[in-house]
Amino acid sequence: MSLSEEFLNQIVRETATATEELITAAGLRAGQILVVGCSSSEMVGQRIGKGSSMEAAGALVNTLMPILLKNGIFLAAQCCEHLNRALIVERACAEQYGLEVVWVKPQPHAGGSFATTVWERMQEPVAVESIRAHAGMDIGGTLIGMHLRRVAVPVRLSVTRIGEAPVLFARTRPAYVGGPRAIYQDDQP
Repeated sequence: MSLSEEFLNQIVRETATATEELITAAGLRAGQILVVGCSSSEMVGQRIGKGSSMEAAGALVNTLMPILLKNGIFLAAQCCEHLNRALIVERACAEQYGLEVVWVKPQPHAGGSFATTVWERMQEPVAVESIRAHAGMDIGGTLIGMHLRRVAVPVRLSVTRIGEAPVLFARTRPAYVGGPRAIYQDDQP
């Protein structure tokens, strides 16, 4: 199925707005990680896993990656369930965070169109099994929660859909420890 230029432009606009708003709302800083799970099937109005679209994934990735790169934020692209939701990251991210690399390369029907496109666009992509990201974007109900830090907080943005897919956002924060005498910092460490 070929997508219209108007629909692809809609994906670009929604992705750009959502990404910029999430960076601000989550207080993401250079060197931190944003995990993104994406069903390209859901973006084009199909049931998850039933209408994979490299075209839709390309519009998303070509918008998302430059914004993250400009801000020095690492992307962790979640693969589909056929790769046990492994993540595609730049080797520099894996090294900085001490992540164990696994031997797999995504493809559209084993990893998904989104992860495949990210693999093709990254400079030195590697796959890892797990990560503890600082914020997340879940496009189409891909269940990214397992890849967020322990205390995830929902974030409401102006964008609620990318293409036809519902999208949810999260930021994370350090856990509160202590009791009534504890004093908490105003800023996240």
